[in-house]
Amino acid sequence: MKIFRGFHYRGIAPACALTIGNFDGVHRGHQAMLALLRNEAQHRGVESCVMSFEPHPRDYFAQATGKPEIAPARIGTLRDKLTELARCGVNQTIVLPFRAALASQSPESFIQDVLVAGLNVRYVLVGDDFRFGAKRAGDYAMLAAAGSAMGFEVARMNSYEVSLPDPAAQGGRRSVRVSSSAVREALGQGRMDDAARLLGRPYSISGHVVRGRQLGRELGFRTINMRFSHWKPAASGIFVVGVHGLAEQPLAGVANLGVRPSLDPNDVNGGRVLLETHCLDWPASLGPEGGYGKIVRVELLHKLHDELKYDSLDALTTGINRDCDDARAWLAAGHAQTRRQTTRDRI
Repeated sequence: MKIFRGFHYRGIAPACALTIGNFDGVHRGHQAMLALLRNEAQHRGVESCVMSFEPHPRDYFAQATGKPEIAPARIGTLRDKLTELARCGVNQTIVLPFRAALASQSPESFIQDVLVAGLNVRYVLVGDDFRFGAKRAGDYAMLAAAGSAMGFEVARMNSYEVSLPDPAAQGGRRSVRVSSSAVREALGQGRMDDAARLLGRPYSISGHVVRGRQLGRELGFRTINMRFSHWKPAASGIFVVGVHGLAEQPLAGVANLGVRPSLDPNDVNGGRVLLETHCLDWPASLGPEGGYGKIVRVELLHKLHDELKYDSLDALTTGINRDCDDARAWLAAGHAQTRRQTTRDRI
């Protein structure tokens, strides 16, 4: 998959079938839309293309208006999003920087300058709640009318739903519209099974392993650390995880996703959100420095509890030992394999 930061670059397809959105999480609704996009692109003999935005538009407006509370929790990093889009078979992705100029661009200008002159769209597929342009003034009807006048086809995809357990009815189920908001809600409540069903895969975060304070090594719990690029992750707390990319087989572990309240907020990580993972069995072949610089993917399989603030390093050590024991017990019960099989069965 080709990736472009904007659309004024050589190498962009001369014409395309396009879908537009934030695609946070690339969940099963997104996946269904991308499958349809690929088919329509192939039918027309053009490339399939996704247009997304960074930062998320609501992040931009949260900063511009001084209202951080309106920023959405982020499901995945930009790396994760691009990885999943590539896995869905998209030919190219255009990441538009969402800044003041784009935020103030009229719907009519967006259609003419970006879709027509910039990308030469032949087909545009959008969701049932699609809005665009300054003050979200553009909608499906405006886009469809412009397509009829300018020679490109516009289609709309209806909501995609999945069946989830209903907590209000023992043994019952409920139909849920798949959306990034639904995924955020499941992750925020620690419902990792539901998040996996909405995503079509276990929830994971990927990135480079970076050096941290190395306190874990001093306490006897070697960790691999990845920075989460957004200040507001959709999930937080202590998790049973599977680590991919360090060894031939996934490594079981315990991870802390958050700000580590027991540590000095002015430590080497600068108060940033960190995914700090302790592998229950560290491969001897890696050596003590073997993880640094690698790109790894950490699947968050089961939430043990929220982050806790410990009063001392001894209390922290006791807490980590307890989390490791609980993780081993959960894994020994076969939950991880059951979860992966259940997710595959429902895709």
